[in-house]
Order: sequence, then C-alpha cells, then structure tokens
Amino acid sequence: MQYRGSCHCGNVAFEAEGTIEGAISCNCSICQRKGMLMWFIPKASFKLTTPEENAATYTFNAHRIKHRFCPKCGIHVYGEANDKQGNPMAAVNIRCIEGIDLAAVPVKEFDGRSL
Repeated sequence: MQYRGSCHCGNVAFEAEGTIEGAISCNCSICQRKGMLMWFIPKASFKLTTPEENAATYTFNAHRIKHRFCPKCGIHVYGEANDKQGNPMAAVNIRCIEGIDLAAVPVKEFDGRSL
C-alpha cells in the first residue's frame, strides 16, 4: 500500500510503502512529549517528496536517532536510525499520514523510558 503524508504546513511531505499493521507509542523523554505513533519501515520504503533540507534534525543522548521535523510548523514527521542488524529504518509518524483511520490501528506501548 502506498501512503502520502506531511507536516501541518506541507513543508515536509513524504510517500511511504508498506502495510500498517500497528504502531508504537513510546514513553521516552522525547516521544512522550511529541505524541508520535510510530510505524517502522525500511528506509528504502520511505521517500521525501519535498527537499531533504526542508526537514530539521534533532538528536540527543547517544545521537543514534535522527528526529526529523518541520522547522516551520513544528510537526515531527519521522525519525531515522539503523535497526539492531544495521539496516536503515524510518519511524513514520502515522498521525501525519493522509486519510487513515487512526482508531483502527492497534497501538503497542513501548517502555523507552527504561532504556
């Protein structure tokens, strides 16, 4: 399935391919504040449709995860990191995807605060 999404103002827009079978809600210090519902997909299945420089980057702690957001409207659209096997991944904020029923997506809680 092909999905399209963006930040609130459209400055950071993307296409993502895959099947949304669920999302993850993390309680770490940043995710809890952002309220993201993350759908993890291979980075190759995620494509920005706006210039990459439109998205700002925030890192903290070990600096392994690039938290990508729109510097104009402030919406956190996606994150980038490698999985444990070293594969590039994207954590898409499904709240930014157009036309999906968020209530129909099962959400798993992740205790990121304990890491």
